[in-house]
Amino acid sequence: MLLSYHNKSVIEAGCDEAGRGCLAGPVYAAAVILPNDYSNESLNDSKKLTASQRNKLRVQIEHDAIAWAVAMVDNNGIDELNILRASFHAMNLAVKQLNVQPQELLIDGNRFVNETDLPYYCIVKGDGKYQSIAAASILAKTYRDEYMTQQHALYPQYGWDSNKGYPTSKHYDAIEQFGITPLHRKSFTLYRQLELF
Repeated sequence: MLLSYHNKSVIEAGCDEAGRGCLAGPVYAAAVILPNDYSNESLNDSKKLTASQRNKLRVQIEHDAIAWAVAMVDNNGIDELNILRASFHAMNLAVKQLNVQPQELLIDGNRFVNETDLPYYCIVKGDGKYQSIAAASILAKTYRDEYMTQQHALYPQYGWDSNKGYPTSKHYDAIEQFGITPLHRKSFTLYRQLELF
C-alpha cells in the first residue's frame, strides 16, 4: 500500500511525467491532489500496471481527486529546451493549472527545476511510494498514450498504437524506410547506432 501523504498538515500535489524516453511526440506531465485520508490499494507506478488497469484508475482518480491537471510540451519544445527541462516545465504547467492551490509539491525523481514559489520534495521512485505521485504517473501515461494512438491514424507505419513513440525495432525500421515525421524529436538520436567492433 502506497503512502497517503508526505506531510499531513499541508495540501500536497504529486507530480510525474510520461514519455521522456520516446523518439516522437510530446512529454506529458500531471499533478494530482488527493484527500489526506485517501486509500486505494490499486494505485501503483503506472509502469507496473496494464493499460486496462491504468484506464480504469484514470477514471477513478479524476473522480476522487480534490484537483488534477495534465499538461504537455510538444516535440518542438523538447528540441528547444532539452528533454529534462521540458519534463520539468510540463510538471510546472500542470501544477499551475490546478484549480486548488497546493502548498507543497511531491516530485517523482531526484531533480526538479521549480517555476513556482512552492516548496517541493524530490522522491526517487516516488510513483511507487506515494499515492498522489502514482496517480499523476497514471494520468500522464494514459493521456500521452491516448494522444499517440490518435497520431497513429496519421502515421500508421511507425506503430505508435503499440509502441507509443518509444524506440522499438518497428519504430526504427519505419524511420529508416520512411524518414521522420513532424512529431519526431530532432534532438534525439533517431536512427539505430551501428555496432563498431
